[in-house]
Amino acid sequence: MARKVEQKRGWFPFGPRNRRWFGLAIAVIIVGYIFLSIGPHDSFWSLTLAPIFLGAGYFVLIPIAILVRNEPRGKQQTKQQQEQKQKQQQQQQQQQEQ
Repeated sequence: MARKVEQKRGWFPFGPRNRRWFGLAIAVIIVGYIFLSIGPHDSFWSLTLAPIFLGAGYFVLIPIAILVRNEPRGKQQTKQQQEQKQKQQQQQQQQQEQ
């Protein structure tokens, strides 16, 4: 009989990558509201820039923050770390051959 494997998760289901996207989305939304409050109601800032920033924040960045997946821990290594491991393995093989 197969067992169910339970993964330990914290109370917040999103990883650091998601939190960065959420932070960016919140910053863009705040800038959008600031642009909305600048000048008269028919200014370029409040009629053009504010809706662009608010739309980008609400309709693009927040969905990206929700949908983006974190990579498994094994795949988080940078290219430099992978290259270093390969060099170490090559050096070990050369030492074993001698």
